[in-house]
Amino acid sequence: MKQRDRRKGLIVVNTGEGKGKSSSAFGMVFRAAGWGMKVCVIQFIKGKWKTGEQKAAERFDNIEWHALGDGFTWDTENPEQDIKTSREIWELCKAKVLSQEFDMIVFDEINYCAGYGWITGEEIAAFLEAERPEWMHVVLTGRNAPSEVIEIAHTVTEMQKIKHAFDQDIKAAQGIEF
Repeated sequence: MKQRDRRKGLIVVNTGEGKGKSSSAFGMVFRAAGWGMKVCVIQFIKGKWKTGEQKAAERFDNIEWHALGDGFTWDTENPEQDIKTSREIWELCKAKVLSQEFDMIVFDEINYCAGYGWITGEEIAAFLEAERPEWMHVVLTGRNAPSEVIEIAHTVTEMQKIKHAFDQDIKAAQGIEF
């Protein structure tokens, strides 16, 4: 693994209407962890339920996982609480970046929060440009990535749905969606 002072950290954005944004990010998490990098995952939407990725991460000493969201905010009955929770999670994201403890940090589903206006694309981009160490990788996921974040990112991938089992009344499958 390259030493931090010899590494160019990347900002990666996974966005779009299709499936696989978080899954792609988690692939990077396990790849980085396999190389001995210290990784932090911070989830904005997913909360109290366990996922296969989180269970797998528990087997690694070099992955720290925070599932802090209130659930599917697009069905919210309490938007004020969702805003408060998102702002608290954003403060944790900033603290983890500033700690310089991690080689990679994933802000999972942060783009949703930006799309709702709870955290602005401008503030995310400004923070990453000013405060992210040059060697640190940051991955941001979720639909509707803000243009300001896309602008500063090194790699942006837009997932496009062609077909999905849910549209055929097939419920989320363990090991596939969670």
